[in-house]
Amino acid sequence: MLKEVYTLAELRNWSAATADVTPPLRLAAFGDPIAHSKSPQMHNPALAYCGINARYTRLHIKPDELAEALRLLPQAGFIGVNLTIPHKQAALSLIDEVDGHAQKIGAVNTIVVEGKKLTGFNTDGPGLVRAVRSEFGVDIRDLRVMVLGAGGGAGRAISVQCALEGCERLVLVNRTVEKAQSLAREIDSYFKGPHLIGPVARLEWISLDDPRIKIQLQNTDLVINATSMGMKLSDPSPLASSVLSPHLAADEVGARGVNGFSMLLHQGALAFEIWFNREAPLDVMRRGE
Repeated sequence: MLKEVYTLAELRNWSAATADVTPPLRLAAFGDPIAHSKSPQMHNPALAYCGINARYTRLHIKPDELAEALRLLPQAGFIGVNLTIPHKQAALSLIDEVDGHAQKIGAVNTIVVEGKKLTGFNTDGPGLVRAVRSEFGVDIRDLRVMVLGAGGGAGRAISVQCALEGCERLVLVNRTVEKAQSLAREIDSYFKGPHLIGPVARLEWISLDDPRIKIQLQNTDLVINATSMGMKLSDPSPLASSVLSPHLAADEVGARGVNGFSMLLHQGALAFEIWFNREAPLDVMRRGE
């Protein structure tokens, strides 16, 4: 019987645990938690549409289980996996090879299984670029961006991508401001160019609870929430609507906003293209929301 979520115990004997599942489960998202993931609803219609004899599922893998879970993938017949919280950075040292872009990001969210070899990629940043272009009709390089939760994981990946794209301005926001400051030092060289945007610096960092964040927002076009707040419908916004202006992403003040599905969609499409070396059926994946 097909389950919504599988565990490491089942992965250890995958063929027996999934013997009655057709098509075979050969792709998955690893996370802790993972039950909320919409990736199966997006990938399974795409796999069926393309005639690929495989199915995508969820695996609840705890941090201390990740190394073993990755080692089991080849013998379990997996094509690849996606990684989400809290595994993206830990996987770097646990796989055989890491793509150059993922090395710069410092995290892996997509793994390809070829024989016994595991190769890691990161589609977080490129997925964001595609999502912003699709939803707002603009390029990241033309925007002043603020990233909430820039200390690690997807926030770090997004921030580095913004730097690589040469965005007009970048503000790194994190509860632990030292992490944002450390990241700023890593990417500072990307903001030494000839851009002229007035009296504010092109690259800054600030704590999430710093009252001066309102001033930073006055020089921002796009706010990206990469914190864990928002994973639950009951979660409040990481920024109070009182500090937002109408040109920013908050419905309460009449701004244009999108949820995280667009970024997930484009990240997932890029992962599909990495796994199968073919264009992803984006419209099919979008309808799986």
